[in-house]
Amino acid sequence: MSAAPIPVIDLTGADEGGAARDAVARALVEAAVEHGFVYIRNTGLDIPASAINGAFDISRKLFQLPTEEKEPCKIQTNNRGWTGMHVETLDPKTQRVGDTKECVFAFPPKHRAFNFGEFVDGKAQQPLPPSLASDEPQIDAFFDLCYRLCLKLNDLLGIGLEVNPPDFFTAAHRKAAGPSGNTLRLLYYPARQDTDEDTDGVRAGAHSDYGSMTLLFRLAGQAGLEINTRDGSWVPVPVLPSGTGVETDAAPPILVNIGDLLSYWTGGLLRSTVHRVIFPPPGVDGANVTPGESTKEPRYSIAFFCHPAGASPLSAVPSKRVAEAVAEAKGKGKAIAAPDSTIMTADEHLQMRLRSTYLDLYEK
Repeated sequence: MSAAPIPVIDLTGADEGGAARDAVARALVEAAVEHGFVYIRNTGLDIPASAINGAFDISRKLFQLPTEEKEPCKIQTNNRGWTGMHVETLDPKTQRVGDTKECVFAFPPKHRAFNFGEFVDGKAQQPLPPSLASDEPQIDAFFDLCYRLCLKLNDLLGIGLEVNPPDFFTAAHRKAAGPSGNTLRLLYYPARQDTDEDTDGVRAGAHSDYGSMTLLFRLAGQAGLEINTRDGSWVPVPVLPSGTGVETDAAPPILVNIGDLLSYWTGGLLRSTVHRVIFPPPGVDGANVTPGESTKEPRYSIAFFCHPAGASPLSAVPSKRVAEAVAEAKGKGKAIAAPDSTIMTADEHLQMRLRSTYLDLYEK
């Protein structure tokens, strides 16, 4: 099966300003409108390969720790902490059991002025396992690199959508705006075992992400991610898109996808695409896998979920293109999610989504 036709964008021109920046902004918007996903070529300009490799080293170290050391860090309603196997149900309509992954959430460190996040006076609000204590500065630094890249992408979306003022999105995401739901997530998917009882091959159920956008870091050779296209087909999203030249880069491209919040905020113009992680059962491996990738090995990935400040009102975006898209959808009688007289805040939007994912946690 052919791979998803997701564009690859080089952000180098964004730092040049003028026409080069505007061209990058337009390309980013068109990818967000058409696909909801875009590859950002990893030139090391925004996030060095060494920082990404270091984050994966920490992830491997974390998931090799005994369960007893991670147990005190269990996920709480603040969406921080460790979850073991089958705790999350991303696709509650079709999944019989929770997702087959283990993950740890990390929030912004103490230097954020609003005292929000995982690091306060050098200590985690939801403590990391003791074995990772020496890695806190590195986690902090990687978090900040991801955050800064998201600010740049929000800037470009504002420019590409001709929002007035162009920093409309960025202003809502800056630390000065207040605490947010920004989340750095380390994920580990165990290899499939012959004794696995499930037959649908799902590692993470079909879902869309909650926030503004997600940065996804993956390792070459590790397959599994699929997106649901406009025609309803599931197609693979390779780590290294063929024929784009990314194979020679220091690190695989960063995969960016639009989240539910930003789609809602723009009246559905920017697309929040449903995706999933699979591992086909024995005998089917290769059906939806890009050459050079495998679903038979353990899978590590790192996601940074970007959110506006929690108190940010999701009011109408001051953009002619967004307004026209909303009016067109309404004119065709389409049911769309868009800000109206009852304005939701970013935090209210996030809490609504978290309750559907961690049902048992919120019912306790």
